[in-house]
This record gives sequence, structure tokens and C-alpha cells, in this order.
Amino acid sequence: MNARRIIVIFVAFALVVSATALWDASGDEREGDTASNVVATAGAEAGADAAKPKKKGGLFGKIFKAPFKAVGKIFGRGDDGRVARMTEKDAERFESVGVVRVEDRDNRRPSVSDEGGSARDYMERGREHLEAGRLSEAVAELSRAASLDPKLSQAHSLLAVAYDRKGLRDRAEDSYRRAIGVNDRDPEALNNLGYSLYLNGNYRAAVDKLKRAAKLAPADARILNNLALAQTRLGKYDDAYKNFARAGGEFNGHANVAALLVRAGREEKAVEHLEAARRIRPDSQNVLRQLAEIYERTGRGDKAGEARRTLAAIDARHAVAAAEER
Repeated sequence: MNARRIIVIFVAFALVVSATALWDASGDEREGDTASNVVATAGAEAGADAAKPKKKGGLFGKIFKAPFKAVGKIFGRGDDGRVARMTEKDAERFESVGVVRVEDRDNRRPSVSDEGGSARDYMERGREHLEAGRLSEAVAELSRAASLDPKLSQAHSLLAVAYDRKGLRDRAEDSYRRAIGVNDRDPEALNNLGYSLYLNGNYRAAVDKLKRAAKLAPADARILNNLALAQTRLGKYDDAYKNFARAGGEFNGHANVAALLVRAGREEKAVEHLEAARRIRPDSQNVLRQLAEIYERTGRGDKAGEARRTLAAIDARHAVAAAEER
């Protein structure tokens, strides 16, 4: 009897440890890069993992848009609502042009259509598949388009997006590089490659590509925010602030950097940016709430109390204004 109890306790412990490991690996409640998720709710229009839909945040009322601006709103999901996955072996068979292979009568592998046409025809069919979430078919058509016309940079970019959505980062990076090889002054292709490198942890290379993209498109908020994210990974918070501010103004710049500093455990530095944001918008409830929480955690009860009183006064004014409107 005792032996059985020991076994049951051991199994339960193992399950708890496994569940904890899975939670840790996921980062936070939203999928994707954790730094992107932290500033997502701060209103930054920046990159996110195209293969994973984002949940709406609440801190500053905005969410990230898809990072791959070159393809617009093409990031759909499969018919079952889930993102399809593909192995390296799957990808290899799509690199060959138009070979139909049948595993069995009920399981046909996606193949290039028999409609024929030019490289652009294949590319447009691939784009349609991509928009509909048929990722394997998109890879097949776009691979044929890129093979027929290696200088068709958009085919390489679309193929890279399909690979990214499949989770094949190395293949996506290769296709992004091919697109840039055709046109090395395409800021969108440079942005896409830079963000892909960022997701892979190649932060220095990501900063290099994103800086080039920012020079070509200095007003593109998405590129600037992606660059700022990569710079924070290198500890260059001052540079990151400048690019966040260029993208969305000084208030958003301070708010985004503060959120990332809190995430990194650098609360003292985060307070500096939050106080700077407060000076710009003294009635920002989100900033005041964060300041109150940090001051409480760091034992500065007087400052925490002052922030909470300010919050209460703002809430009271809002309540009066709402009553008057009725």
C-alpha cells in the first residue's frame, strides 16, 4: 500500500514539474516573442510572429500588426482555425518544381496546379493560397514562381512569409535574403529579414538590417519599432527610446522602453521613463498605475500613495463628467 502511494505521489510530482516547464517555455499568456508582447499593449505598431495570432491587450489599448508589411493583410489561418505546421522534409519536396507525390489514396500531398502560366501567374495563385491559409499549397506555387523567375523579388518575399508561418525560420531567412539579393533597396524586404533574424535571436544582424531599412524608409513606424525591439535585446535602451519616439512620439517611446525595462528587472531605470511619460501626460492612468505598483514594490510608500491619490482624483473627475453627460 505504501509503495502504491509513493508511486502516485511521484507521478503527480512529475506531472506538476512538466506543466511548469511548459508554462515557462511559453513566455507569457500571449504567444510569440515575449519582448514584443510586453510592448504590444503599449501601442507600438511593430512586428510579431506571423505564425501565431495575437490576443488583444489592454495596457494602452493597441495591439501589434503583422510584421511582414510587404504582403499586407494575408495572414489567415487554416480551415480548422489552427496554423498548419510543416517539417523540413515537407519543405524539401516543395523546392522541386511541380512533382506530384501520393502517399495513399486518402492522403495526397499538395502540388503545383496544372494551370501553368508565367512566374507571375504562379505567384498570384500562391498569394491567393497564402491569403486563404493554405500554406502548403502556397509554398508549392511560390516555389515554382521563384524557380521560373529568380529575379521576381516579391515571389521570394511571399515564399519567405509562407515559410515563416510554417515555423521554418531558416528557410524563411534564405528566401528573404534572395528577395534582398534581387532588390537590396527594398525597405520592406529588409524589415522582414531583420525581424526574422530578431525572432531567431540574431540581434546584431537584425539591427544591421533594420537600420538599413530605416534609412530607406525613415517614416515607417513598423520598421522603427522593430529596430527598437532589437536594440533593447542588445541593452541599447537609449537608442531604442529614440526609435520608439520617432515611430510614435515621446510618450509612447518612454512607455515602451519602461515596459521592457520592467520586464528586464530594471525598475529604477523604468521609473525614470515612466516619470518622463507622466510629465508629458500627467493624467495617464496607466502610467500612474505602473508607478504606484513599482513604488510599492520598492518600499517608497509615500510616492506610491501620491500616485494612487492622483489616480483617485482622476477617477472622481471622470465619474462627475459621466454623470453630467446623462
